[in-house]
Amino acid sequence: MGALAAALVSLTLGNWQVTFQEADARLELVNASGEVHISGTLGFTSGDQIWRVAAPHDAVANRLALLDPRGNVQGYLAFQGDGDRLSLLAYHRTAQNYAGQLRMTGNIAFTPDSFACRTQPLKGSRVLQLGTGRPDTDLNDSLFDSERDRCLLLRGGSARRLASQGGGRYGLTLEATINEAAEAVWSFTVERDYYRSRYVPYYKPIDRKRCPSPPTGWMSWNIYFDKATAEDNLAEARIGQKHLQPFGMEFWHIESWQDNSDSLPVSNFDNLSLKPNQHQFPLGMKRLADDIRALGFRPGLWTAPFGTGSTNFYLAHKEWFLHGSDGKPLSTWNGKFTIDPSHPEVINHLREIHRIASREWGYEYFKIDGMSGRGPGYCAHFFERPEIRARFKDPACPDPFERCVRAFREGIGEDRVFLACQGHFTGPEAAYADASRTGADIVHPNQPAKWPNLLNQARCTLNQIFVNNIVFFTDPDTLMVGDYLGIEQARLATTVVALPGQMMFSGDKLAELKPERMRLLQQALPVCDVRPMDLFPVFDMLPVWALHVRRPFAEWQVVALFNWDEKEAELGFTFDELGLDAAADYAIYEFWTGAYQGVRKARFDMPVPGHGVRLLAVHRAQAVPQFLSSDRHVTQGGVELTGLAWDGARNVLTGAVRAVKDHPVTLRFRVPQGFALASASSADGITCQAAAEANGAVAVKLLSGVSREVPFTLSWKRE
Repeated sequence: MGALAAALVSLTLGNWQVTFQEADARLELVNASGEVHISGTLGFTSGDQIWRVAAPHDAVANRLALLDPRGNVQGYLAFQGDGDRLSLLAYHRTAQNYAGQLRMTGNIAFTPDSFACRTQPLKGSRVLQLGTGRPDTDLNDSLFDSERDRCLLLRGGSARRLASQGGGRYGLTLEATINEAAEAVWSFTVERDYYRSRYVPYYKPIDRKRCPSPPTGWMSWNIYFDKATAEDNLAEARIGQKHLQPFGMEFWHIESWQDNSDSLPVSNFDNLSLKPNQHQFPLGMKRLADDIRALGFRPGLWTAPFGTGSTNFYLAHKEWFLHGSDGKPLSTWNGKFTIDPSHPEVINHLREIHRIASREWGYEYFKIDGMSGRGPGYCAHFFERPEIRARFKDPACPDPFERCVRAFREGIGEDRVFLACQGHFTGPEAAYADASRTGADIVHPNQPAKWPNLLNQARCTLNQIFVNNIVFFTDPDTLMVGDYLGIEQARLATTVVALPGQMMFSGDKLAELKPERMRLLQQALPVCDVRPMDLFPVFDMLPVWALHVRRPFAEWQVVALFNWDEKEAELGFTFDELGLDAAADYAIYEFWTGAYQGVRKARFDMPVPGHGVRLLAVHRAQAVPQFLSSDRHVTQGGVELTGLAWDGARNVLTGAVRAVKDHPVTLRFRVPQGFALASASSADGITCQAAAEANGAVAVKLLSGVSREVPFTLSWKRE
């Protein structure tokens, strides 16, 4: 009986319960709240010898023993508990000259909404990790639940593997190397308020009933600037209805509509009276919203309500505005006259003008400008300055900027979409807004987009993408693809905006776009449900962005190789950099040039033009015909592919793809040695054409007269 009791170890360390059963070397770790249950088998090998992990052979209760084949204790596994952190330290009994591998294989049960991710940057990493469909890679070191803002951090060891099994369950493999020069530590930490305590003090989960996916649309500013009329907006909307609405575009957004808004700067605009510019919007803003809705779009409206350029409004409400010690009005980017956010009447007015625009005019999407981001001319920064706070009606007001943001949400209502323009994850926008303009301006006034603008769009994306689809949806500013950019730069911009699953608003004159440029916008719609897998900000211009796609029927990666330099360069990656099996073969297809790259092992490299990108679908090579790519969307199947199955008995590959009315979609398939395509077919009324391409690939083009899910069947013969 005593031996049996000794074989069972049960400890309470911090907020963890530790149980070890010697009979099968089973270790169980459960945190106090019961959210985390880790169980697995411990094993240790030294060379070709299998050692035992056993209950302690002495009176020290918080450690296990490593027994060599003769039953001698040669090392220990010591537990240390400190609150929500539990560590396991493996070390030698003395400076023994032995080496070995400690391993734990088992499972983790965490919260049902969690997903595998990385919370610790790898030194020298060149890869940004993104995911759709809860994928796994060997780079992941944590589990995160965005609804609860809860994270389980796994640290230490020489290797780890998390394998998503669904419902918050994961397979677990941990390894650690022990030798005469090294000990090993594993740690398990439940970090409550992961984002709130680190980056986002106003953290609140995205309201997915109100805004289930990143908003998409068109806006006039970056091509018309302050000159767009109501008819200009509607003319663009008619083109968008034909070419972009079928692909998933949702909103049509109106900018620069206020009285006096036909002449920059914004500080001159009449931002607080709701008077539209009579020359550009003679029928008023309600009529324009109705006309937009009649075209099948949801109407959106831009406001910049932290100040005004209207002297008349200022004189009528002088006590609402901030003045310096000399009595002169204080100005900001939003207005020659800047509101006093501590004044109750000001907050009521902000709430009311947005209520009118929402409920009486009928706008459903609000882009409210002048938020937390960027420079001191924006009011969040301005209101924080002590000399400005001293000029408030209530200098003791603790939350001047948040009062405004809360009033915007209350005014537009809980069922409207709120984009905080130049919002930031460190501010109150995280609690009230659905989306945030995280990117810098993609153009300067009355100028086209240029390379420095695109580079800055990419830099802002890298820095803030870790909050996208978690804190709010990020808006990198509009996707500009007109002829003022070379085709390589336009492709790069499309990849930067669309691959990470950000908001996609177009900003070109649509009638002037050539078909290949319009196609870029279509290939960015709808937005794929992508979440960051690296939950930390990035400050380097990483050249490799890897989207890990997991679907019930297949798993692959879409890897962007960015050349941020002017001259062509050879760029690539190793497969272990992507968290893939370095010993396996992978089939690779390049999207923008439409070229199959063949099967590669260990690493891949290719030339990338200056200021350009190459977008690669990476599939583990199979011994049978397999799907490679689709030209419908930049995710190469992540949005449109809905099914895929191989029937080995009949040598038939079947699947389905979402097709857009009158727009062909071409799928590519790899043909391994020993196979040849016998036939390709689809449903009645679907045009289906197949053609062999270079290097062992087959293209299958499908065309439907209606938007629908299109099945396909490919029959193969063995040669």
